[in-house]
Amino acid sequence: MQVEVEREDDGRWIAEVPAIPGAMAYGASKAEAVARVEALVLRVLADKIEHGEEAPGIDRVFTVAA
Repeated sequence: MQVEVEREDDGRWIAEVPAIPGAMAYGASKAEAVARVEALVLRVLADKIEHGEEAPGIDRVFTVAA
């Protein structure tokens, strides 16, 4: 999934994953913002899977042996 990063006027960094509505996180550094949004997206995807909802991008992560 693509992460978009931007520096705010106040110096903070914001990272967003457009494929997951509302997945945004701030950080004091670019790396911190990215790490936070990645963790958030993983939690959102795990929650979707647990509730039987479609989780974008997950179908390419796991394969089931026949």
